[in-house]
Amino acid sequence: MAQQQSMITTVQQHILQQQKNFPDATGTFSWLLSGVTLAAKMIEAKIRSAGLSDILGAYGQMNVQGEQQQKLDVYANRAMEHCLGLRDSVAALVSEEDDEPVVFNRDGETGKYIIVFDPLDGSSNIDVNVNVGTIFSVFRRPQWGDVNTSVLQQGIKQVAAGYVLYGPSTILVYTTGHGVHGFTLDQTIGAFLLSWENMRMPESGPYYSVNEANLEESAPEYTQFVHDMRAGKIGEKHGSRYIGSLVADFHRTLLKGGIFFYPPTTKAPQGKLRLMYEANPLAFIAEQAGGMATNGIDRILDIKPDAIHQRTPLAIGSKVEVEALRSALAK
Repeated sequence: MAQQQSMITTVQQHILQQQKNFPDATGTFSWLLSGVTLAAKMIEAKIRSAGLSDILGAYGQMNVQGEQQQKLDVYANRAMEHCLGLRDSVAALVSEEDDEPVVFNRDGETGKYIIVFDPLDGSSNIDVNVNVGTIFSVFRRPQWGDVNTSVLQQGIKQVAAGYVLYGPSTILVYTTGHGVHGFTLDQTIGAFLLSWENMRMPESGPYYSVNEANLEESAPEYTQFVHDMRAGKIGEKHGSRYIGSLVADFHRTLLKGGIFFYPPTTKAPQGKLRLMYEANPLAFIAEQAGGMATNGIDRILDIKPDAIHQRTPLAIGSKVEVEALRSALAK
């Protein structure tokens, strides 16, 4: 439920209020997050006018994932890299759209953070006006080793993570490991205002979210799991909800409960979603909100990445459903 307040609270004000609980806080993170919110407003404005400008459709190149880049992918990536690259505290940027990290020549005392992001998740849905999003993750740069080596950190070491959902309203959700908080962009003043404080995911929910067209290519336990949810063998009877944009599907799961999962298939035996800039940030948010996230067996946040574009299966959502799926796979 949206928080009822007599006074508005912007995302920057909220961060500054939280920093009062940490005597060593310097304000660096609030300045860093302002780069994300600025880029989000730039991307949101471009999406809102997409049908009126030459920004829809394919860009004409493939990204490192072997996927056709959309024009908005390229714009969103440039916006994120520009707005975050200007922050002195950023040592490196890792994007879905770039083969390698973008490294800045900043010493360890200044460049303290590594930002990992998917600039425009679900961009193939833009042409049909379906929700898309931006996902980001923040790591602290270790004092030892070069920046490129420091990028490959477990999700448990994230110091912050969040996403922006572009839809009927534009919503920012983030955590720094002290609860999950949601903000809505007020177009009239150009600021993200606090809408949900200390968001909690229900212990169980009424929906499951999966691309059922792929189930016949996955392990039979996944198909049986769907049958069990429909039959009410795992809590109440579950209905199917699948948008095809990860941020949108996860946001519904965060608010309503249930489970989103993308299993390994014969075509994608390692899974399709990317560990570092899709699974990790959302897993951090899910756990902070009282939910769970696994690759079917192991906790997502414990996985040590071997490459920046590493893929993983993902099951994320309420504890009842995620634990039920993990138990089924363990058998």
